[in-house]
Amino acid sequence: MVVSFAGFPLPAEDFRDVDAAVEQLRDGGGSLLLTLEPTGGLATVTDAAATELAARLDGYNRSGVPVVVRFAHEMNGSWYSWGQQPAAYVAAFRRVAAAVHTGAPGSLMMWAPNYGGGHPFTDGRFAAVPGTGDAVVLDTDGYGVVTRAGDPYAPYWPGDDAVDWVGMSLYHWGDAWPWGENEVPEPGKFAAQLTGEYVGLGGDDRGLPDFHGVYGVQHGKPVAVPETAAFSAPGAGGAGELTVEQAWWQQVSDPRLPALLPRLAMVNWFEWSEQEPEVATEVDWRAVDSAELRDGGLTDDPAWARWADHLPDCSG
Repeated sequence: MVVSFAGFPLPAEDFRDVDAAVEQLRDGGGSLLLTLEPTGGLATVTDAAATELAARLDGYNRSGVPVVVRFAHEMNGSWYSWGQQPAAYVAAFRRVAAAVHTGAPGSLMMWAPNYGGGHPFTDGRFAAVPGTGDAVVLDTDGYGVVTRAGDPYAPYWPGDDAVDWVGMSLYHWGDAWPWGENEVPEPGKFAAQLTGEYVGLGGDDRGLPDFHGVYGVQHGKPVAVPETAAFSAPGAGGAGELTVEQAWWQQVSDPRLPALLPRLAMVNWFEWSEQEPEVATEVDWRAVDSAELRDGGLTDDPAWARWADHLPDCSG
């Protein structure tokens, strides 16, 4: 699985990047996870743009490359221009899904919110304004205001007919806000976050829905973690990079996961280093960025070798 990010509607430069990824897959085999970002806002998600996308995807499929489209990910957060607009988001997702399902039957649609710890994410630029229609929809507990106790996922659900995969961006930042120190993840954290059982020292995660159980089991969808990694910032103090990263990838590839999370069918490591506003510093999320990690971690860790052997078949 190769992950590619692109704007939507697709600008010319992103066309070229996606085409290049497809060429690599065509030669080497595999599938494309295409994350589409409507940075101009949900109003840009027109029927014409969706139809154009489907035609391009159909060309990729006919050349032998299956595509999973992760459209407008992390919509429950407040950091993207398509965030916290549940009604407009659902309409846009369904518009794209209808075009893809009709025009590119070799492609699938992924619905992928951000992990709900920290909900309602009120600090971002695109947070729902109290009193607006969006805020009313997001007030799932009826308190008259969007609170931490509300459901961070359900208001954005586009419907079973529109969704083929469900996914969640899921990172280990630490065990309590504020982030900033390199901390070893608690045992079982990865699975507990996907099932709503994780609490954390700050309690921000308490009472979250069982994402795997609701959307994977009840809705009968394969579950993906399209982005995951562990917080490691140079000079941040705390545990060493290898200790943090290795603890997380061992949880991600735990051989007990098929029993704990039978619908989990895809996990992608976020192999990037980037500036993160939450901590106002560069965070290196990569698993192979140093000789210590590559030579002392990955190559000697049987967790990676056994991962492919126990993935469930959710290809349908």
